[in-house]
Amino acid sequence: MSTWSVQGKTCVVTGANSGIGKQTAIALAQLGAKVVMVCRSPERGAAALEEVQAAATGKVELMLCDMASLTSIRAFATAFRTTHDRLDVLINNAGGMFDQRALTEDGYERTFAINHLGYFLVTAELLDLLKASAPSRIVSVSSTVHKYGNLDFDNLQGETKFTMFGAYKNSKLCNVAFTYALARRLEGSGVTANCLHPGSVGSNFGSTGSRFFRTLMKIGRPFLTSTKGGAKTSVYLATSPDVEGVSGKYFARCREKSSSRASHDEQAQEQLWQLSERLTQPDTDAGAVMANSASTTNT
Repeated sequence: MSTWSVQGKTCVVTGANSGIGKQTAIALAQLGAKVVMVCRSPERGAAALEEVQAAATGKVELMLCDMASLTSIRAFATAFRTTHDRLDVLINNAGGMFDQRALTEDGYERTFAINHLGYFLVTAELLDLLKASAPSRIVSVSSTVHKYGNLDFDNLQGETKFTMFGAYKNSKLCNVAFTYALARRLEGSGVTANCLHPGSVGSNFGSTGSRFFRTLMKIGRPFLTSTKGGAKTSVYLATSPDVEGVSGKYFARCREKSSSRASHDEQAQEQLWQLSERLTQPDTDAGAVMANSASTTNT
């Protein structure tokens, strides 16, 4: 019989100041976990911290990190490792969707940078601590729209064609492909890696999108899942004894589901992994790496 319980365990939730992330933090804190909320904005993070603490039976703290910045992610991970001796659950939740193509300070398209490279680097930076704390869990929030995505390494960051939805769906496919590649690497370590679709959630996600998209979300919000409902599968994968030892799977509504055929392409998974490793190295020339990746794909 499983002995897994989240009570007293250390859980990191990225993008925890609003939406699904905040509701995930609340649920974990109510279950007695020690929750570390990772937020970009000090003001919004502090306001969310008060709300989560009010519902908590466990300890809750706030740490700042801009998931669009590789430097910020490394600084957060260093600070976390310095102040915490274990990590039982990492929930990669922070994400964004943008109607205009723009580059981060590292030279990467921001949807790809936040939604994929952020997951990749924060996981890599905290992986040794997760292994030392095993059995432990990595949970990555993807989306059902990954099924419409395409790992086109010639246009992975919208270099030749960019649309808001195109960038988003491709980044969510990256989340699933990353999870499968990660799970293979974690076999025998005691660390599991799974990903999920949270449902169609009525949150402030996409607030940086076009006026049409924001209007569409406002009209459709009454028909969408609440943020609390959207957090259920993340919380399930973080806390349930039913998934102890389960790894490399995609879930929706707290049940294992099939992901897209493209997400199971191991060659593409490995190409994405190797590219992500190069892109997240300090002092990387982003343009040169992407050009080389495209050249390798075409040969």
